[in-house]
This record gives sequence, structure tokens and C-alpha cells, in this order.
Amino acid sequence: MNKFSSIDKLPQELLEQLDNLGFNKPTEVQSEAIEPIMQGRDVLVQSKTGSGKTLGFGIPAILQAVNSSEPTSLIIAPTRELVQQIAKELSRVASYINNFKIVTLYGGVPLRKQADSLALGANIIIGTPGRIIDHLSKETLKLESIRTVVLDEADKMLNMGFYDDIIKIVSNARKIEQRVLFSATYPNSVEMLAKKLLQNPLIIKVDTEIESLKIDEIFYKTNSKYQTLQKILATKKPKSVLIFANTKQAVINLADDLNRDGHSVIDLHGDLTQEQRDEALIAFANGSKRILVATDVASRGLDIKDIELVINFDTPQDEETYTHRVGRTGRADAVGEAITLLSDKELNKCSYILNKAREVNESNLENKNTKPLTSNFTTLCINGGKKQKIRAGDILGTLCKDIGIDNNHIGKIDIKPTKSYIALNSKIVKQVAKALKSAKIKKRKFVAWVL
Repeated sequence: MNKFSSIDKLPQELLEQLDNLGFNKPTEVQSEAIEPIMQGRDVLVQSKTGSGKTLGFGIPAILQAVNSSEPTSLIIAPTRELVQQIAKELSRVASYINNFKIVTLYGGVPLRKQADSLALGANIIIGTPGRIIDHLSKETLKLESIRTVVLDEADKMLNMGFYDDIIKIVSNARKIEQRVLFSATYPNSVEMLAKKLLQNPLIIKVDTEIESLKIDEIFYKTNSKYQTLQKILATKKPKSVLIFANTKQAVINLADDLNRDGHSVIDLHGDLTQEQRDEALIAFANGSKRILVATDVASRGLDIKDIELVINFDTPQDEETYTHRVGRTGRADAVGEAITLLSDKELNKCSYILNKAREVNESNLENKNTKPLTSNFTTLCINGGKKQKIRAGDILGTLCKDIGIDNNHIGKIDIKPTKSYIALNSKIVKQVAKALKSAKIKKRKFVAWVL
């Protein structure tokens, strides 16, 4: 299927919106899944991360909700990062529809604030199982109007222990007509859930294996993981690298070690506040930080393009975790590399890695001190965003015209509800921060600080 117009019953306004957003043709999973989901069938889809599955279930959800004054679709995802990613993608696609509202429900945000948002109405609800249960127990969420329930990354939710919550949520939505389940892997737990919930489902399996031509999977046997890591960074000099460790403390320790050695690094783990997690991802995505060290909170729902290298510093807990970690690179049409560091003790416990990855001898790596991975950019934060109607063009106008900054010194600009983040050449950050004490954006002064 070459074009979205080949999919039956997609309205012209939606086709034009997809074209405007650069979605020129559907991915394989979109081609296979959109029509049967629109037809109301129960569908089970196994597809790897980065295959375009969000629009696979998102387009039908948007079209189903257009003519309803109440939410018709409930999308359940394992992490708040993935909830945010789904909401962002569907909001972009649905922006051609007047007053289309998506409500997100996840931890780290006060229940009352979310309850107030729900009370104002929604077209689609997206949430994590735990927070959805919280709202159901407090009766701030009603599911009487829900016709379709989508379970995204079902394998991850089951690994996190959400089986009972999922069953409870679905049982509360008594008027469900359709259940859709997406999963990157298909272990017994997912099969059991599918048999419990889905009725005569259409089974779609596409992009189920990591494409070997796109992702080069290798492993090193090593007696000193940190020394080997240093050699890898010195040899490959990646523009961006995502390093996985298994625990919060391991992430913090590794990030501290890399920072001490001069690398541009930031960490990401579950004990950070939502704002801290968001800002870590922003700094990594805009190039202010070259290295992101993370727990498996980042193996799902992390939508950052062009991650050149993924490194498993700690061995993944199981094959599913390995699959999702590796899937953070080589997304869409990009190519990538995934490296796992294995001690002698770990070799007998991870046949799933040995069967997929090729061994490379550490002697092929540089064994001399070289410059650490540093960034030419630093992120400047401004206490104004979408709620203050700030646009990227407003910030660029002030920086270039009023302050006199060369456009080539300005990187990615991210506008959030109440803050804006600007990647700037590190040499001019202090100059810009000082100038913004008197310069105005949209005729207003905003406080600026280095992230």
C-alpha cells in the first residue's frame, strides 16, 4: 500500500493533515491494522517498537471520536512517557478538528487536576493502568461511553504486574464493543491476556524481528565494563548514545563516573519528578547532552530520533527487555548499533543475546586516552510557553533581531505548556541569559536560566 488514500474510508481532511505532517505513506503495521480496527473487529497486533503502531490504532480512535460528545476510546499504556508520546502524536493528527480534546492520566500529576480536566469532557482518554484505577476508585472517571479499549505495549504492562488492573478496567467499561491489543513480543502472559479479553481477533504480525540490516547487534566479553565502555565511546565517538543500567543507583553511579571523566551526560530513572524526566529527555534530544544513562523507564515510549548507539551496560533482565532496549536505535528509516557488555558470569544466562548478536573482540577498540564526548550546546530555559502563546518564531525573533544572535548558534526549540527550552551554542548562553533580563518576547519579559 503506497498511500494513506488507499485505506478505505479515510476522510479527505485527515488525508491532507497526514500529508501536511509528512506522513507520506503508511507503514506496514498501519496498512494492516487501520481498516480492520475501523471496521470494529477485535485485533491483536505484534509489531516491534518504531513501526508506526501509534497511528495504527490512533487514526481509528480519532475518527470514532469525531462525532461523539463523550470519549469513545480508552488507550492504556505502561508508562507516562508513552502516554505523553501517544497523546502528542494523536493531537498533531487531530489538530484539524475543532475542539478535539485528549485527556492524559498518569502519576506525578495531582488527581484533582486530572479530574477537573475529565469533568470538562474529552474525545479520547489515554492513561497508565494505575492512574486509571485511581480515578475509577474515586469515581472521577466514568467509562460508560467507551466503545474501544486499546492496550499498547501489553507485554510491558504485564511485566510490570498490571494484569489485574487491566482486567478491572475492562470490566468497568461495560459497553465495550472492541478490544485492540498491541505488543512487541508475544510471551505466554500476552497470549493468556488476549484469550481472556479478545473475541475472535484478527491476528496481525508485522515487523516482529529487529531488522539486522538496520541495527548491528554486537557484544563484548569484558572483565571491566567501565573500561570497555570508555574504549567504545573513544572509538565510535557517537553523536548520541543511550546507556542502560538495571537500577536507579547503578544509573546514578554510572552517570556520575562519566561526568567526572568529562562526558556530557544526564541520567533518567523512575525516582525523578515528571519535570526532571521531561527535561532530561529534552536535553538529550536537542544535543545538549550526548549521553543518556537510563533504567528501563526509557526502553518504552522514548521517541527520540537518530540515537546512533544503544549500550547495555547491565545485562537486560530478559529477552523482551533486550528487544525494547535495542529498539531505541534504528527507528523508522535510520540505522543504528546496539552493544551489550557481558562478564564471564553472564554468558550462560543470556542465550537470547548470543543468538542475535555477534561477538567482537575488545582488541578492536582504541586503548588510549582520547577526548570525552562533549556537546557544543547548552539548554536555556524560559518561564513561558504555550499558555503564554509563545511560539518558536517569537523566541527566534528576539534572539536574532533584538539580541543579535547568529541563527547558526541556535539549535532545537521546545515549547511546553509553561516553559520553553532552547539549545544554544555554549559560548553564548550567558550572553543570552543576561540579555533576556531586559529583552522582551512578545512584549513581555521572561526569566531565563541554564538547565
